[in-house]
Amino acid sequence: MRRTISGTLRLLLRASTAGLIFSGLTLSHIANAQTAQDDFDSCKAGLQQRAVEGGVSEPIAQQVFSKIKYQPRVIELDRSQPEFVQTFPGYFSKRVNDWRINKGRELAAKHKELLADLTKKYGIPAHYLLAFWGLETNFGGYKGKMPVLDSLATLACDPRRSTFFSKELITAVKLLEAQSLDQERMVGSWAGAMGHTQFMPSAYAAYAVDGDNDGQINLWDSEADALTSAANFLAQLGWQPGFRWGREVMLPESFDYRLLGYSNRKSVTEWNDMGVTKAKGDALGESDIASYLVMPAGHEGPTFLAYPNFRVIMRWNNSEFYAIAVGRLADRIAGDGKMIASLPDLPAYSRNHIIALQQSLNARGIDVGGADGILGPATREGIRQFQLSQDMVADGFPSLSVMEAMSSFMSISLMMNRHPHHTWANN
Repeated sequence: MRRTISGTLRLLLRASTAGLIFSGLTLSHIANAQTAQDDFDSCKAGLQQRAVEGGVSEPIAQQVFSKIKYQPRVIELDRSQPEFVQTFPGYFSKRVNDWRINKGRELAAKHKELLADLTKKYGIPAHYLLAFWGLETNFGGYKGKMPVLDSLATLACDPRRSTFFSKELITAVKLLEAQSLDQERMVGSWAGAMGHTQFMPSAYAAYAVDGDNDGQINLWDSEADALTSAANFLAQLGWQPGFRWGREVMLPESFDYRLLGYSNRKSVTEWNDMGVTKAKGDALGESDIASYLVMPAGHEGPTFLAYPNFRVIMRWNNSEFYAIAVGRLADRIAGDGKMIASLPDLPAYSRNHIIALQQSLNARGIDVGGADGILGPATREGIRQFQLSQDMVADGFPSLSVMEAMSSFMSISLMMNRHPHHTWANN
């Protein structure tokens, strides 16, 4: 009995201690949360004053800011980094799919008259407008659910990008007043992008157009407003009417892969003379238009010749993957077939693997800058230099063969199952 009582007491004491510890942690958490809330309230008051000084009426400012709430989830999303560096095949396959192609063609027929008018007025072909719409929100199927003003205020009061989001917030409040928008219906992405075409407030203010002529610009509910605004946006960004985004091409066997990338722009005629052809082997022909080669998945995957409109697409979203997806989705909606080159099976690289690769390149005297886990131009050039030193195809892509060749210099394990559905072990 003594043992039982003693054991019971020990259990009770442990439970009591655990409760005290848990209570302490809870109190600490509550205190931290309260501090964050107090800081936000103070920041919000300052932003409200800035909005008034920027031209928002005091009654509207008071009404709007009284409803704005701190959203800790927004900070979590802003801070979160992808576990894996997404490969082009994975990115592309999820975005340029049969559903989006068929839906785009369906909507092309539905909005035929409007789209024809937009092409005539702004010079943007219908299939490109549909491609942007499809990639941004699944043609309006998902426009985001976060309260835009809450998101912008939360990010404006966070030090990381406070200046940018403070301006976007005040612009959004001005839009709400000028366009008589409903604060409760102003929902979008966690970063504050809005409507069918996911415009940030500054883009909304600068480029949004009343496409249905109802006296109001509403990118959430009016497809005509959204498509017209997208056409105006692209035209203002410098879209060149009458030209494609680019095209899939085939390289000659003797191609010098050091000629890849934006810094090696040449005329179509020059590429043609060097033996670059269309994907099916037809000649590129002659043209003075400046273009450059993009190889998003290494030499075993597709290659694209990017024209000036490719860079316009990247001004919408500064990603070559995104620009290729827009271009190819537009092509497919317009009736073109699938790509000729196949998409290779590629490993899913963790950021730690890319960081280790960058550190190893630097250690070998190949300067790629800071090890940030991002496959930017400097890292790709460093990979290319390493490939040249190893008599490998110098495409600047971190293929499995490159990673294996670097494995003796890297600080993490590079063991990987060759099966395409497996990933590298996280170390």
